[in-house]
Amino acid sequence: MGAILSLAGPKCKTSEYSEVPQNDGCKRQKISSNIFEESPRLIPSLPDEISILILARIPRICYFNLRLVSQKWKATIMTPELLKLRKELGRTEEWVYILTKSEDDKLFWHALDPSSRKWQRLPPLPSILCEEEPSKGLSGLWNMIGPSINIADLLRRWLGRKDAMDEIPFCGSAIGAVNGCIYLLGGFSRSSAMKCVWRFDPISNVWSEANPMSVGRAYCKTGILNNKLYVVGGVSRGPGGLSPLRSAEVYDPCSDTWSQVPSMPFSKAQALPTPFLVDMLKPIATGMISYSGRLCVPQSLYSWPFFVDVGGEMYDPETNSWTEMPVGMGEGWPARRAGTKVSVVVDDELYALDPSNSLDSGKIKVYDQREDAWKVVIGKVPICDFSDAESPSLLAAFHGKLHVIAKDASRQIEVLQADLRDDLGSSPSSSSSSPGSLEEHPDLLPESDTVVWKVIAARDFGSAELVSCQVLEI
Repeated sequence: MGAILSLAGPKCKTSEYSEVPQNDGCKRQKISSNIFEESPRLIPSLPDEISILILARIPRICYFNLRLVSQKWKATIMTPELLKLRKELGRTEEWVYILTKSEDDKLFWHALDPSSRKWQRLPPLPSILCEEEPSKGLSGLWNMIGPSINIADLLRRWLGRKDAMDEIPFCGSAIGAVNGCIYLLGGFSRSSAMKCVWRFDPISNVWSEANPMSVGRAYCKTGILNNKLYVVGGVSRGPGGLSPLRSAEVYDPCSDTWSQVPSMPFSKAQALPTPFLVDMLKPIATGMISYSGRLCVPQSLYSWPFFVDVGGEMYDPETNSWTEMPVGMGEGWPARRAGTKVSVVVDDELYALDPSNSLDSGKIKVYDQREDAWKVVIGKVPICDFSDAESPSLLAAFHGKLHVIAKDASRQIEVLQADLRDDLGSSPSSSSSSPGSLEEHPDLLPESDTVVWKVIAARDFGSAELVSCQVLEI
């Protein structure tokens, strides 16, 4: 008994990087499943109520081993009641889920537990099938843009080929996380924009299909507000080819249903002076984030290969309406390649990543709501912006701090934590007693005037490139 419970200790024997099998019917489980099978209780001589309280306090990284003890342990660990109890006890943990793309365009998810600095590989994504017959030709080429496609490479492949659109790989899905699950929405399969939605449950370690969206979307934007998943914009396939979308919809994970939201007005696009510009410049949503109880959607006008930022709009769920974004907020919102806005909220403050093409010159800005202006809060982000990477760096928020996920000079993927001096006090060493302290993580990057960077985790994923990341609290 003591040997089994020792799995729950802080040094539980979980490898630094392991792949959790989607099917738990392995030999290890068959051997161990008989240990307590005859006992009506989770732990002999203890009421189940006490046993569940014990399990709820165990670090989540140990659950992969604990569910192999018996079928009853597995069922208990995977029950929603245990998750609710963890929340009540304040034992929830934030894990980072990173999506990468291999050289052959295959997508892989990796989970990181920042506390133990251990990695897990998620089960492979489900097979994605076309919902419609693929369209022919190059109609709507301007739409085919996003973090999974390199425009220059596609042009070189497509020139002189009538059937080139049939060979577009699966790409352009949106990613969201709500109610403890990751969602993968839409995307292109060949040239068809899909409605399908896939959900990953980290407790059962399984991908399953959720109710589809009302229309097929690729490169749409997602945001979380009031524990619901909002989807706006993107592109879809129409009679004349691929066209931009202004529509929006919201997903309720509790009922697995979609509801319509008023379409974005794109008022700046409608104010263009000539019909020629209206036809040439296509309005697109370039980001979305929940801030101050509303959804903020920065927007751009696009005509390949140029982007023109035109502010943005904000959705208020209380009035179910859109209003124009403050001028300074919209026009000053930093953008990366393809006009995409990378932003997070930490302690009710809105931060955005302002990348650069040279080493150690990226910036992080914070939005000052009173002055309606973006201000540099971190003037030197230690990232290598490789020219061949579609998403050279990602911004994440967990454990109440800003994090940047990027590749270092040796092509390892690093998770960098920013400790602002305001949080550190008079000296960086004052944080050494906290989780993720300097003693535990001695790999410190050079210190700037305002921030100390710490490498809290690193992993070599070979030539795989970053695509997206999400944070789940369970």
